[in-house]
Amino acid sequence: MNQDWEDRVSAAWAAMDGYDAADFRAVIDALVAELPADSPLGPFEQACAWDSTGHSDQAVPLYREALAKGLSGYKARRAKIQLSSSLRNIGQPEEGVKLLTPELDAPSDELDDAVRATLALCLSSLGRDREGLALVLGALAPHLPRYQRSMANYARALLGPVSEG
Repeated sequence: MNQDWEDRVSAAWAAMDGYDAADFRAVIDALVAELPADSPLGPFEQACAWDSTGHSDQAVPLYREALAKGLSGYKARRAKIQLSSSLRNIGQPEEGVKLLTPELDAPSDELDDAVRATLALCLSSLGRDREGLALVLGALAPHLPRYQRSMANYARALLGPVSEG
């Protein structure tokens, strides 16, 4: 879509707290109505609106639709992160793990830590806390003013064999 539309969507999100949930979703729906029916941006923005107003169950099929319609690039990565989180929220964390695990090998961008944090939550919901903690420590390590190497090593050690004693 054009920059004017993107700017109006950004403005709606910036003003979200000034709306009740239903009114905010109506604002997003009105913007989506301006898009062609086959645009992946429509279901993506609607999914985000449902998700941000506490309705992961309504968001899941919309994220899937956006991805199926060809959402790409940065927004596709956001959709995968948010879909995985929503799947976890509705009791399907294993699907979130399957969706996000390939993102660990995707080209690096500013969403890398969000991928790892969301994947860690999905893993934790499956009782795989050590793997989740390793991801979170690995993501945190580069941001520390000191101890980066130690934290990265501890993260790797969490994935190694569990010693008794």
